Amino acid sequence: MKNRWSLLALATGAFGIGVTEFAPMGLLPVIARDLQVSIPAAGLLVSAYALGVLIGAPLMTLATGRLPRRLLLILLAGIFTTGNLLAALSGSYAMLLAARVLTAFNHGAFFGVGSVVAAGLVPPERRASAVASMFMGLTIANVVGVPFATWAGEHLGWRASFWGIAGLGVLTMIALRVTLPAVPAPRGGDLRAELRVLTRRQVLGALALTVVGSSAMFTVFTYITPILREATHASLGFVTAMLVTYGLGLTVGNWLGGRFADRSVDRTLMVTLASLSAILVAFSFTMDRAGASAILIFLWGVASFALVPPLQVRVMAAAGDAPNLASAVNIGAFNLGNATGAALGGGVLAAGLGYPAIALAGAATSLLGLLALWLSGRRQAATQLAARIMS
Repeated sequence: MKNRWSLLALATGAFGIGVTEFAPMGLLPVIARDLQVSIPAAGLLVSAYALGVLIGAPLMTLATGRLPRRLLLILLAGIFTTGNLLAALSGSYAMLLAARVLTAFNHGAFFGVGSVVAAGLVPPERRASAVASMFMGLTIANVVGVPFATWAGEHLGWRASFWGIAGLGVLTMIALRVTLPAVPAPRGGDLRAELRVLTRRQVLGALALTVVGSSAMFTVFTYITPILREATHASLGFVTAMLVTYGLGLTVGNWLGGRFADRSVDRTLMVTLASLSAILVAFSFTMDRAGASAILIFLWGVASFALVPPLQVRVMAAAGDAPNLASAVNIGAFNLGNATGAALGGGVLAAGLGYPAIALAGAATSLLGLLALWLSGRRQAATQLAARIMS
């Protein structure tokens, strides 16, 4: 039971991070109007956060490698809280931009170290489920937190949303201190050992698969609103309902991904990548029909986030005795995949190929990940066979 409360505390932190990452997307017009900047300039608040995650994940993990894990996670939640407090107090665009970058510096390290801690709280056969329990906070943020923060920003001002998110940070710090056991820093861990892990072929392959899997999801999701408005001819209410439906799918997928990855990580990834490809192909042919789109958007959410727990566990397993940096860098890989997918979808649109082609591009990306996973399995099987013959 104590471990469940610890996982809930980690999930609370994940929930807060999810809200602070995605809420500004719905607040861009309000922020732009209040700070007297353009919508594209306000959009840089999202890009700056992603950049902060990419830079902060390895730097924070390496700089804090000798700290006890509970203390480190509380300090990371403190950075999160401070960044959101500064955002709430921002009187200028420059200050808000700086606050966003500061907030992002906790993101990768919190998820990376938190995943390792969560996996260590349970028996080895339940590691993926424990990681999924933490990431459940991120999926629930998309269902509940982000819509509520957007509503609060519209009616109470965008600063109110950041005040509320800062409150979540304080709650996370308290919950971590009360529920998390005193986990010491990894024994024998040092900068060189962590960096050497990133040179392993298995780790690099796992990180690359994360980029591909995340890219497959965000190639289409980045443009889900214009797809529904222009291809499906949906109302704003239907678009909102579909975003909630997608978030519910993410939550279900996260749970399923954790449960099945406890049995087999690679098999779960293969089934999920194949399913994601099939769903996106079907969506490309049916996005002009609201009923079919609703069903496929839910299934698409399930397949998308069923990838996350096995991808995170795969990197941790490949990193072996130095999983902290690799786990944190994998969070950066998710963000890199987000940016890559958005760019791919934008390129398809810029080429004049239309919205169905975006879904096909996402399906092709998912198939690329499936092919890479299959080849990796063949190579690993051949290596194991050769080792048995030599012995």
